[in-house]
Amino acid sequence: MEIQAPVFSKNDNLKFFRTLNKRVNDYFKENNLDKTGNWKLHVKTIVMFALFLTPYFFLLAMDMPFWTYLLLNVVIGVGMAGVGMNVMHDGNHGAYSSKSWVNKVMGGSIYILAGNVYNWQVQHNVLHHTYTNILGHDEDLEAGRILRFSKTAKWYSFHRFQHYYSVFLYGLLTFNWAITTDFLQMKRYLKRNLSYGEFKKPVIRWTTLIITKIIYFTIWLALPMVLGITWWKVLLGFIVMHYTAGLILSVVFQLAHVVEDTVNPMPDDNGEIENTWAIHQLFTTANFAPKNWIINYYTGGLNHQIEHHIFPNISHVHYNKIAEIVKQTAAECNLPYHEFKTTRAAIASHFKHLRELGRKPQLA
Repeated sequence: MEIQAPVFSKNDNLKFFRTLNKRVNDYFKENNLDKTGNWKLHVKTIVMFALFLTPYFFLLAMDMPFWTYLLLNVVIGVGMAGVGMNVMHDGNHGAYSSKSWVNKVMGGSIYILAGNVYNWQVQHNVLHHTYTNILGHDEDLEAGRILRFSKTAKWYSFHRFQHYYSVFLYGLLTFNWAITTDFLQMKRYLKRNLSYGEFKKPVIRWTTLIITKIIYFTIWLALPMVLGITWWKVLLGFIVMHYTAGLILSVVFQLAHVVEDTVNPMPDDNGEIENTWAIHQLFTTANFAPKNWIINYYTGGLNHQIEHHIFPNISHVHYNKIAEIVKQTAAECNLPYHEFKTTRAAIASHFKHLRELGRKPQLA
C-alpha cells in the first residue's frame, strides 16, 4: 500500500521564504542578470563533454597499453559525473537556459550517462526536492536493506559495519541505473501515475526507455567490440568508468543530506510536517566547501545544496553569489544553515553519521 504523502505546515510566522525570495529576486534585477545559465555554463559544458568523450574516441582509435586503457576509463568516469552534475542537472531543472528546447537537449544528456529523463525528473525533481530526507518518500534515503540512512529505517545487525562497506557500494550507482534501476523505477512511477510536467502514455515512456538503452549499450559496449577491442577489456573498462562516476556522484549526494547536522523529519498523526517547505530544506540539507573553487566548479554547485533546494530553477552558476543572501536571511530568522568549510569535514561527518546509524537502536 502506498504511503500517503505528507503535507508541509503553512504556519510560517517568520515569513522566511517571502523575505528570502524578494531579496534574491532583487539581486537578479539590480545586477540585470538572468536566473538561468550564462557563458560560464556554456564554456563549462564544452569542458565537461570534452573530459567525458575525448578519452572515449582515443580508446576507439588507438591501440594502447592496458594501464593506459584503464586510466582513460577513469577519466571518462570523471567526465561522466561532471556532465551529470553540471549539464544534465541544470537542464532537467529547467535552469540551463531560458529556452525550453535547450533545457530538453541538455537534460537529455542523461541518456548517454546511463539514465532516463522521466525517471530522473520524478525521483529527483518531484520526490527528493519535495520530500527531502523524509523516509518513505525521498528515494535518496533508500538503498535496500544493506544501508541505513535514517534513524527511522529498520535496523539490521550488519549495519554496524556500514561505515566501512558503504563506500564500496557507492560506486555501483550509475551501473545500477544502466542495468536495473531505470526499469524498476519506471514500473513503479507509472503505476503511481507520477510525472514531472506533461504526463505521457506509458507506451511512450517504455519505448523511449528501451530504445535509449539499446543506443547506450551500442555506444559503450557493442561499438568498441566491433572496432576490435577485446570483449573483456571493454567490459572491464565499462565497469571502471561506471564505478568512478558512481563513487563521485554518491559521495556528493550523501554529503548534502546524510551528515550529522541534518535531520529526518516525519509527519505527525495528521500527516503534517512541522515546518514549511522552505524551512524544511534548511533542516535537512547541508553545504560543503563553499569557498573551494575546484569543488564549486566541478560539482555544478551541488556543494551549495541549500541554495539549490530552495531555488532549484536557478542555475548553479549563481549559487555562490546568492548563498550569502540565504545565509543572512536564515540567521535573521534564527534558522539553521548547515555548512562544512571543507569537503574533508563533510566526508568525516558523513561516515561518522553512518557509524551512529549503524548502532543498534535502544529500546524506549
